[in-house]
Amino acid sequence: MPHKLRKHRKMRGSRTQGYGRIGQHRDAGSKGNRKVGRHKHLWSKVVNEKEHYFGKHGFTSPKALHSREQTINLRQLVDLAQNQTTIDLTAMGYTKLLGTGKIAKPLNVTVPACSNAAQEKIKAAGGKIITQTDEEQTAEPEQ
Repeated sequence: MPHKLRKHRKMRGSRTQGYGRIGQHRDAGSKGNRKVGRHKHLWSKVVNEKEHYFGKHGFTSPKALHSREQTINLRQLVDLAQNQTTIDLTAMGYTKLLGTGKIAKPLNVTVPACSNAAQEKIKAAGGKIITQTDEEQTAEPEQ
């Protein structure tokens, strides 16, 4: 059966208004970090102090949005080349070899780019890295 007073009206005057001892209704107030009134009573603040407040600024190149390097670390490379001595990362879709990890066996790796740390570790293990710049240099003398 409905009664005359709703809960928030009925509980006025009680200490917790039916929400228990601590915190059941805490943080339910207004959001303090919103910048309200920028199109209303605070419009003069926008005009005088922050003239570039609204709108988009700058330019993002579409090429930068879609060109993501596919990288692989040395520790992943060791797992990938279990019984192989030659591995072509370009054919697998990787664009850069990074130097995180250890390598013990000599590997011949073909990759478009690699970090200095990866290059040093592979050479120290007795392996060899073939990059695109190496391939271009060997192709030129054949003319």
